[in-house]
Amino acid sequence: MFGLCLAAGLAGSDPVSAQELEPRAYAASPVGVNFLVVAAGRSSGGVLVDPSLPVEDVEATVNTLSVGVARTFNVFGRTGLAAAAVPYAWLSASGRVGEDDQQVSRAGFADPRFKVSVNLVGGRAVNAAAFSRSPRPTIIGVSLGVAPPLGKYDGARLINLGANRWSFKPEVGVSRQLGKWTFEGYVGAWLFTANDSFYTGDSRRTQQPITSIQAHTSYTFKPGLWLALNATWYAGGTTSIDGEDKADLQRNSRLGATVSLPLIRGQTLKILTSTGATTRVGADFRTVVAAWQIAWLD
Repeated sequence: MFGLCLAAGLAGSDPVSAQELEPRAYAASPVGVNFLVVAAGRSSGGVLVDPSLPVEDVEATVNTLSVGVARTFNVFGRTGLAAAAVPYAWLSASGRVGEDDQQVSRAGFADPRFKVSVNLVGGRAVNAAAFSRSPRPTIIGVSLGVAPPLGKYDGARLINLGANRWSFKPEVGVSRQLGKWTFEGYVGAWLFTANDSFYTGDSRRTQQPITSIQAHTSYTFKPGLWLALNATWYAGGTTSIDGEDKADLQRNSRLGATVSLPLIRGQTLKILTSTGATTRVGADFRTVVAAWQIAWLD
């Protein structure tokens, strides 16, 4: 199973990265499966920024069009997955700078995303024929996500599509199937390098890790047709600019739902929606994504 969380970072703080809701990320699959995903998404809502910054009442809309590829493979007898996604984004934002209302727009590539995962327990590597006869045990998997600083960025601007830094997310996930029900939980943390060209172009911005917890419950009506309810909580991410700590500790939660609809053989359409449940600091976005997925065996 291949899922994508595709969105652009806002103001160099990657709020949507921490808001990931990705059901069935560690579900069992045979080896030798290839995936192609084309996804379109829209996120809109308010952004609560550090009160020390000269911006207030920020509202933003981010539209994305993303293309992703993935493949399952054998990792010393266990099932592995390698995935990559490249998003193109259109962003518009409004807010107050002092007493003046300002509007900005951006268009370009956001930071791409790469991910490698391995199912360590219950994820034995088998071909498609053996997979169809195999039981579905409890799965414990690990993954590493990477977002390199390749998106569009201008250090003279406060709002950008790219973050101008490396981001890494190690994660552990557990998936348990009981009949037609699947229960999942993931724990991970985003880790960030420094942005040495923040805002005026000569400031150094660092950020503490953001820890996240995801929970998903899904029901499969028939192969390819399933519905999932999703929740996440994430905290941390306090930033520092030129050594001065900012009042922007995040402690937020989100709720969402995902439906998977089978199309013709090997193709599915996934529709994801989520909204902020609680937002202390960060982006309180309402998000809708439609993803067309094509899968085929070698």
